[in-house]
Amino acid sequence: MQKQVRTILQRVAWHFACICMAVFTLVPFLWAASSSFKPLSRVFADLVPFSFKTFIPMPPTLEAYVALFTETGYPRGLLNTAYVAVTVVVFGVLLNSMAGFAFAKLDFPGKRLLFTLTIVSFMIPFEAISIPLYSIINRFGWLNSFKAVIVPGIANGLTIFLFRQFFAGIPTELIEAATIDGASKLRIYSTIFLPLSKPAIVSASLLLFVGQWEAFLWPLLVANAPETRLIQVALSYINTQYATYWNQIFAGAVIAGIIPLIIILPLQRYYVKGISSTGIKG
Repeated sequence: MQKQVRTILQRVAWHFACICMAVFTLVPFLWAASSSFKPLSRVFADLVPFSFKTFIPMPPTLEAYVALFTETGYPRGLLNTAYVAVTVVVFGVLLNSMAGFAFAKLDFPGKRLLFTLTIVSFMIPFEAISIPLYSIINRFGWLNSFKAVIVPGIANGLTIFLFRQFFAGIPTELIEAATIDGASKLRIYSTIFLPLSKPAIVSASLLLFVGQWEAFLWPLLVANAPETRLIQVALSYINTQYATYWNQIFAGAVIAGIIPLIIILPLQRYYVKGISSTGIKG
């Protein structure tokens, strides 16, 4: 009896702790979302005293959203980011899956060294290589162009590792049988391995998409022209030397956060399956 009571109390305490953590995490986001429906003069007006009134826009208005899409470069940044993210996903999945297939099922000189370098590549902070990479992009004459953002984002060490681990779990006998039938390595990859790797493709696509969608430092360095700005950079330009339009910033942040969420939620089952099948544990 005492053991059951102790178990119930532990569960209650655990759930209470989880609820407190969830509330603590969500409160800033809820306040930002509600503030996007307030006039600029009311954004900070209800913070003191802190109450439910803080989260209820009275009266609600779409003023910030209208201004965001009519008076700023945010819509262009939204379209630019969608174009860059989709392009990186398409070419990134294709090339990274090829590299993963080669590391998993092909034998070639320097294979272990190259795979080790691939693993090391996604452990190095991007800030450590941003200046050398900027110099290369500058020499190519790609500054303030989409190529400067797309090309460095295609090759991704983490997604190569993900595909390699997934393909390593597919029986080699399939390759042997296909080779006997006269299939080339490219055909084996495209007709056997790629169709079997839907969970890995979804996981890699989401990683690449979110990586481009939330990128700020690199687009700020190499694509800062008004016609090439991505969404996070465009969001930072809402501020002026005369005023900070917090309601517009919150409105832009809400849109920037909802779009990846809409994409991720229906695909999370495949994402979890793809990650778990590679042996990567959270």
